This record gives sequence, structure tokens and C-alpha cells, in this order.
Amino acid sequence: MSGQLPLSLRWPSWLRLEHFDPHGASQGTPAALAAAAADAGAPWVFLSGPRGSGKTHLLVAACHAALAQARRAQYVGLAEPGAPRGERLRALGGGDLLALDDLQALAGDGAAEHALFDLYNRCRAEGTVMLFAAQAVPAALPMQLPDLRSRLAACTQGLLKPLDEAGRRRILRERAAARGIELDDGVMDWLFTRQARDLATLVDLLDRIDRAALAAQRRVTIPFLRQLLAEPA
Repeated sequence: MSGQLPLSLRWPSWLRLEHFDPHGASQGTPAALAAAAADAGAPWVFLSGPRGSGKTHLLVAACHAALAQARRAQYVGLAEPGAPRGERLRALGGGDLLALDDLQALAGDGAAEHALFDLYNRCRAEGTVMLFAAQAVPAALPMQLPDLRSRLAACTQGLLKPLDEAGRRRILRERAAARGIELDDGVMDWLFTRQARDLATLVDLLDRIDRAALAAQRRVTIPFLRQLLAEPA
């Protein structure tokens, strides 16, 4: 399934713990994920927050950190097409770190909840550290299985919120500068006025801009962006 492709093929290299802006996270959240990536005895972590708050970034970054320490790590997005349900969930595990994203996609599916409950218990017995993420805290997820909800609530809780516009602008400029791209105030204003403002979309757009600017040997200007994104002047 797509969520189990090797991280190096599926996710960009900048999804690292050191590249996560902690202003949108409750205190200690990145440190808890770093510990989970390095230590089999570390507390398990449950991340909650709305779309665009950085949950996927942190889960993938923790997996990258584990792999860098020669530990076996796996990320699975439960809301993706072909994501595991029921018996397929029971086949997961067997590594050092297992990160499950978008748990809200399983809520209300009794068979999937029981499979996740069994996976939770098996990973606990085998010494696999689990990381979870959902759009709501465990108590607010419409789970049919109270024991599963209570186990998820027992994890270390990391609360996330989207960065404000100033934070998103700062990160986009930093990502651009690392590629040798200068984004002046006019270009930034144009992007934030006409394009989706969530950070993941903006960083993906920056990849496209970088490739096009390099191919055309041009600076990133508003006329260049209009041409690239096929917007009328």
C-alpha cells in the first residue's frame, strides 16, 4: 500500500524533527517524538490537531530519525486509498517504530477498531513503539471500543495547531533560501493571496517553482509565477 513505501521514496527529506517549527506544538512534543525514535522504552505519543498543523510532518520525521539510528520504522496513513482495515491492520508491526496517521478514519469501524486494539497490545508486548495522530484527542474520537480509546488516551498527548501566517511565511522563506531562491515581499504577498495557504501545499508549490526557475534560469518574480501557474495577468 502507498503508505508503506520506503520513506526515502515517498516523503521529502526536509520532513525532519529539526525542521519542525515548535511554535504550533504543545511543550515537549518534538522531544517526545525524538525519544520515541531512539528508545524502545520511550512513552508512546498521540498527536492531535486540525489538518495542516504538522501531524504528518512529525510522524514521518520520527521515522526518519529512527532509520538514521539503524532502527526499523514504518509510517502508515490510514486515510489514504488502500489504507489497511481489519485483518490488514493485524499484519502491521514487527519493527522498532510504527506511526499511524489519521486514526479518525477508523473511528466507528468496529472490525478495524478491534484490529487496532490487538495491534496495540501486540506492539506493547513485542517492544515496538507506536505513534498515533488524529484530528481530535482520543476522548473526542467516535470510537466504539472504550478500551481502545482509554489506551490511546494513556499515551503522551501532543496538541498541535496550524502556524499563523507570519510563521508560514517565515518557514517558506527559509525553505526557499536553502534552495538559493529569494522570495521578496511582493512575491510572498502574491503567493499568499492567490494560492492555498496551508504549509504543506506551499512547500509542494515551492518544489515546482524551484524546478521551473532552474530550468528557465530565471529569478522568481510575479510575472514568472503568473506564467508558471497559468494565471492571467
